[in-house]
Amino acid sequence: MKVTGAALGAMMLAGAVAAQSCSDGKTLTEGKLTIATGNPAYYPWVIDDAPESGKGFEAAVAYALAEAMGFASEDVVWTRTSFDQAIQPGAKDFDLNMQQFSITEQRDKVVDFSAPYYTAPMAVLVRGGGDLSASLDALKQLRWGVVASTTALPMVTETIQPDASPLVYDDNANVVEAMKAGQVDAALFDLPTALYLSAVVLEGGQVLGQFAPDESANPDHFGALMTEGNPLKDCVDAALEALKSDGSLAAIEAEWLQQATGVPLIE
Repeated sequence: MKVTGAALGAMMLAGAVAAQSCSDGKTLTEGKLTIATGNPAYYPWVIDDAPESGKGFEAAVAYALAEAMGFASEDVVWTRTSFDQAIQPGAKDFDLNMQQFSITEQRDKVVDFSAPYYTAPMAVLVRGGGDLSASLDALKQLRWGVVASTTALPMVTETIQPDASPLVYDDNANVVEAMKAGQVDAALFDLPTALYLSAVVLEGGQVLGQFAPDESANPDHFGALMTEGNPLKDCVDAALEALKSDGSLAAIEAEWLQQATGVPLIE
């Protein structure tokens, strides 16, 4: 992979920050980086509930981030927390927690977040997709269900522009029920939700494709969660900037959230 001068500069900056401060009395255990994930942790974020393998999107990001911060892979220590436990104020038993935490103003009042490591795109959920292709021409022919209060409605009507007007519902659960009843063929959800619904809730569900994140009006941004005022935040953000600049973060996303899931970009 070709590294530009700007990317090299960002990598050197992250390395300098890491060498000077990332492990200098700022972690729970000197010389170790303790990272939390869910209990259990699910595909495609962590494969086989084994984050130490480095397989899965968040597991891979965690190890890349640790390396950019100056920690060897053997110095990464994993722990588990529930989602609700992690977002409560107070002391934590981890340095970083990565389990699809959306960065929100309300949460940011009681915990700290890193810069985003992932921006969730909108994805197309269908039932029994068969030979459907992830193309706008194919999507136009489907019967759509949308939630009125979400950005899915303008994206369906303005970007996809289906042949038939979409049916409008008041929440995601009703859209899924409409799909189960055969009233609609497709719906838009953020990719993490679509993957969960296809695997757990909607029998025969398939995530047909995903739009680029910049096509969503107000996408969710995932950040690593830390205690409020955590001194690690600056070097975590610098390391993430380096991973973005040299293309590492995009490569991890392509491997685990496009190739591994089989969810192509809709173009």
